[in-house]
Formats: sequence, structure tokens, C-alpha cells
Amino acid sequence: QVQLVESGGGLVQPGGSLRLSCAASGFSLDLYTMGWFRQAPGKEREGVACIMSSDLSTYYADSVKGRFTISRDNAKNTVYLQMNSLKPEDTGVYYCAAGFDSTCPLGMDYWGKGTLVTVSS
Repeated sequence: QVQLVESGGGLVQPGGSLRLSCAASGFSLDLYTMGWFRQAPGKEREGVACIMSSDLSTYYADSVKGRFTISRDNAKNTVYLQMNSLKPEDTGVYYCAAGFDSTCPLGMDYWGKGTLVTVSS
């Protein structure tokens, strides 16, 4: 059974940092492109960052470039999102997703339940 479980969310002040983790089980992580998505209150879900299975190339939304870093540890079946210089507009529920042969942020197959990130003073 495929499972993606996010952790690491919480309340942080503007300018602070958080690291999100996504623990994967039930499939071979190294074969899947992985991504982080977020949904702010009243807004549609958007792709934040992706890391490809083939060449480990990455994609970032313009709004997070230079502040967020996605990484993966296939041996630990875990994907990370390091978030620095956080802004109030980064607030939202962050989801981890996996896609086989996907063009992340499109074409993701499996989703976690999300972890809430709140950036506020």
C-alpha cells in the first residue's frame, strides 16, 4: 500500500526556516519523481518544488526560487523541503506527491495528507 506521510510543519515567524519531510512506503522511491505542493486558504493547490527520478534535476515555482530546496534520500525513502526566509504568503498546507514517469508538477500519482505551515509574527 502506497503511503506518503508529511511532517515538520508548524508555526514560524517571518524570515524563519522549516524543514519538511515526506516518508514514503509501499513503492520504490528511486523510480518516482517527487514533488511538494501547497494550498493556501482560499486558493488552488500549486506546485512548489519537484525533483526528478531520472537525473535529479529540480523545478521550483518562481515564488520560492532561492529560498526553498528540495532533496531526496532514496536509501531512507524520504524527501525533504528546506524552506528558508519564509514569508506570510508561504502559509498553507504542504503536500508531498509521487509520480511515475511524470512531468512534475503535472502527472502526480500519489498524495500525502499534508502538513500545515503557518508563517506569522
